[in-house]
Amino acid sequence: MRLKGKVAVVTGASAGMGKDIAYLFAKEGATVYAVARRVERLQELANSVKDFEGKIIPFGADLMIKEDAEKIIDFAYNDSGKLDILVNNAGIMDDFSPVGDVKDDMLEKVFSLNVYAPFYSSRKAIEVFLKQGNGNIINIASIGGLYGARAGAAYTASKHAVVGLTKNTGYMYAKKNIRCNAICPGGVETEIGTGDFMKNVNQEGIGLIMANIGGNPRSGKGTEIATIALFLASEDSSFVNGQCITADSGWTAF
Repeated sequence: MRLKGKVAVVTGASAGMGKDIAYLFAKEGATVYAVARRVERLQELANSVKDFEGKIIPFGADLMIKEDAEKIIDFAYNDSGKLDILVNNAGIMDDFSPVGDVKDDMLEKVFSLNVYAPFYSSRKAIEVFLKQGNGNIINIASIGGLYGARAGAAYTASKHAVVGLTKNTGYMYAKKNIRCNAICPGGVETEIGTGDFMKNVNQEGIGLIMANIGGNPRSGKGTEIATIALFLASEDSSFVNGQCITADSGWTAF
């Protein structure tokens, strides 16, 4: 088992990529603090890994609240006595609006969950990692953080921020035995497309973007992203730091 004895926090773990990451980490022997608002889903996930050597501990939190984004780190550390891995997965999609059409409410919510939450959680985790002398952060970014037209202005800007945060963190703490990498998925089968802002999308914005989506070879599965997260969480990737790994079936290779 590649994560035996490790302690991890995985946010947005009630569905999609976060759920698959938490499940695989537990299967590989980790104690996983699974974070989301929907605690009943987290409990179902915890029950599904009862036969594994690792385990999942549900933790209900609203990561748009700064205190919640920070307290999960304190809880995991105080409960287990250490913290090895933080996976910042929780995220929200925008409504495909270009900057001129972006409403303040959407901008604030997208940045609160996509940028501020991982920032606050990472900042708190770094305190623990510096005391321990080691640590590992994995951010779930997006090809929307590498290119300009995979979503609206708010989401695109938020994921570019995550990419920048990843690179800066990886470099700044490299000599402290702390790594930080990101995964940049393309189209993946998750619930992100069912969010509130996707119920009334900007028609002009989505029209421009969907006109070029024909180049996408296929959608991915959360389990495919989870295996990359496992690689980054394990010692197999000990020399990988400050990197943003694209996983999109070759979509952006064209």
